[in-house]
Order: sequence, then structure tokens, then C-alpha cells
Amino acid sequence: MKRLLKSLVTISALSSYVIVPLFLSAGQAAAETKKGTDASYIGAGVAADVTNGGQNNDAANFGGNLTGRVKLGNTPFSARGNVLWNDQTSAIIPEVSLDVPIANKTNAFVTGGYSFLDKDGSPSPLGNRDAVVVGAGVESEVAKNFLVYTNAKVGLRAYQNSPASAISINGGLGYRFK
Repeated sequence: MKRLLKSLVTISALSSYVIVPLFLSAGQAAAETKKGTDASYIGAGVAADVTNGGQNNDAANFGGNLTGRVKLGNTPFSARGNVLWNDQTSAIIPEVSLDVPIANKTNAFVTGGYSFLDKDGSPSPLGNRDAVVVGAGVESEVAKNFLVYTNAKVGLRAYQNSPASAISINGGLGYRFK
């Protein structure tokens, strides 16, 4: 019995010397493919408010967006800025994001910020009044210095005289400047 136990311990030790490096190299390869992107960029695209607050002057509408991202050092955080506009007003949204690498040159991110409307009461792609904003999105480098991005933003209680939240879907093409 003692000899059998000693053999099992020896076999286990030898097999761990063989198996552990395989797992470590596989984990390292997986980490290398999930580098994400550290790109700081500015981009432009479309913005669509897909909700309605239930009152006059808050119908769903379509417009454009300007967006920017500045990576904050070696942290998983970025400073972001967005301008969503239509033919009636614009919403300026400074945000901070937590960026998570999900594939090579691709990040998923969650954001938090505040929407400042140019003209309260006028429908924008994110409601018709100033509001706290949360969001989520994906960005990916598709060519040298170019990225595509898409995100959804929720303006909490973003309609006057209504407890409704506004939802905006945005997407566009960005140019990497850093």
C-alpha cells in the first residue's frame, strides 16, 4: 500500500510538470488574444432615440453623434465625451467608462455620466431634459487608425413631466489619434 501511494504521488508530480506548463501557455495565449484596444479616438455617426416619454415634444427621433475616448493610462478606465444632436437640439454627455477587453483590438465598456441638453423641452436623441446617463457599448479597431463603435445610452428620467427613461442607440466610425 505504501509503495502504491508513493507511485501515485510520483506520477501526479510528474504529470503536473507536464500539464501545468500546457495550461499556463494556453492561458497566456488566451490573454494575448484578448488585448482589447487602448486607442484614444474621435468619431462620428448616427444616433436614434428609440423611446417616447408619453407627452408632447418627446417623440422618438433620429440624429447624429460625435464621440471621443481618451484612455486613462494603464487603468481599465477612459474619459469619454458625446454630442448627440438632431434638427431641434443637442445633448452633451461627459462620461467615464470601464473598458473590458473581449477580443483582439476589441473592448466592451460600461459608462456613467450626465446629459446636458442645449434646449430643455426640445426632443433630442436622449430625451428632452438634463439627466443621469448610463450606457454600454463595443468598440473595435478594424484597420490601421480606424475603429467602429456602437453603444446604447439610457437617460434616467430624461423626459419632462414623465418618469420615463430615454434610450438612444448610437454607432459610427472613429479615427485613432493616440
